[in-house]
Amino acid sequence: METIQTMGNSILDGLNNLISAGNTYIGSYLLIVLLLIAGFYFSFRTGFVQFRMMKEMIRLLGDGVGKSNKNEDKISSFQAFCISTASRVGTGNIAGVALAIAVGGPGAVFWMWIIALIGGASSFIESTLAQIYKVKDENGAYRGGPAYYIEKGLNKRWLGLIFSVLITITFGFVFNAVQANTISEAFQTAFGMDKLVMGLLLAAVSALIIFGGVHRIAKVSEVIVPILAVAYVLVAIVVIILNIKEIPHVFNLIISNAFDFSSFASGAFGVMFIQGVKRGLFSNEAGMGSAPNAAATAEVTHPVKQGLIQTLGVFTDTILICSCTAFVILLSGSYTDSSLTGIQLTQHALTSQIGAFGNYFIAFCILLFAFSSIIGNYYYGESNIEFMSTKKTYLIAYRIIVVAMIIFGSLTKVAIVWDLADLFMSFMAIVNLIAIILLGHFAIKALKDYTEQKKQGIKEPIFKASNIKGLTNVDEWQD
Repeated sequence: METIQTMGNSILDGLNNLISAGNTYIGSYLLIVLLLIAGFYFSFRTGFVQFRMMKEMIRLLGDGVGKSNKNEDKISSFQAFCISTASRVGTGNIAGVALAIAVGGPGAVFWMWIIALIGGASSFIESTLAQIYKVKDENGAYRGGPAYYIEKGLNKRWLGLIFSVLITITFGFVFNAVQANTISEAFQTAFGMDKLVMGLLLAAVSALIIFGGVHRIAKVSEVIVPILAVAYVLVAIVVIILNIKEIPHVFNLIISNAFDFSSFASGAFGVMFIQGVKRGLFSNEAGMGSAPNAAATAEVTHPVKQGLIQTLGVFTDTILICSCTAFVILLSGSYTDSSLTGIQLTQHALTSQIGAFGNYFIAFCILLFAFSSIIGNYYYGESNIEFMSTKKTYLIAYRIIVVAMIIFGSLTKVAIVWDLADLFMSFMAIVNLIAIILLGHFAIKALKDYTEQKKQGIKEPIFKASNIKGLTNVDEWQD
């Protein structure tokens, strides 16, 4: 028995080393270079659309709030925003930010901001492309995403299939294990709750929703995401107000650490930079190829509308919610305690500011944040399962595995789960970034078409595929 256990530990150690090496070379070097190239390229090509059209983003989002959708087969623009934000706003905003600060220091926050500001342009391109190349399923609902625009735009179904497999594994399985892991850790810390019990409860509730399909997912996300995001931000604002005199010091701490080039020789600067970029990407998903799956579901008059709304989602996630977590941690000073990391660091930080309520509040927040991420992540996998095959048996099998991974994630070690998430995220992001760099000119032309119609006084521009030269193999948007 001891020999078998030793062999098992040896295999596990070997697997951990392999995953770690993959993260170092693929996730820490190749991915970051591609992210920066794509972000800067699209920022300049779109005239920095992520800043220039901020007012229009807010207007478009406001148009969808509180409006009922009479056609049950259609997903509103606001619901699509909520599905993608449900996936974005999760453990990355609470545990991920804490992990970045614990490992990389306060300067990592600055690089999280930068990757969001630059990555907003990439997010615009990928979500606009998802709308351009979206298709209808047998129920008349829209679906799409990178796999679809890779197949239709690049005529490479084989590459679309590779992406589908990667995103299904990454979001449906690995990221959902990450979310479940953080929930179980938070509830064990706050209430002493057994991780297996938490995992079984989480799996049961998740199953009720994911077996109900995209419309149930949209309705749940539409309720959970806005309410919880506002509650979390309000509590963070209370902490900031209580420490208002310390805010200049926090900004100075972040900026000075971000440009502490004296630590270059020791490698500390590189660790900080990489942690900021990787945790920022995990949180806001800009350029990763995940949000376009939600963007494609919306019923809109022009693809650019979802491109703009999903860009706003990147800023909501990182500039607003991640910053709230960062400020709470840095104001508390808890990040200097090397024994604290991940969700425990955030819980300790908030508890030190507002008492025992902070511990329970973070546990409750991570429950709903991570739970909303689980159902959002699940949908990304579902959309890509349907790209690979329309057989219902595959979809049912996928749902069962998702539920099993939720239980597995609740029990496994944190490091293994996060490392797997980083590695698979890197692979799928690289495939998507290459695709949007090759197809991005169509999204840029669509943006030009949108702005020209707005200049003509058309409040709600209407897109026609024939207006874009060279655009072919498009199912929707015909004259």
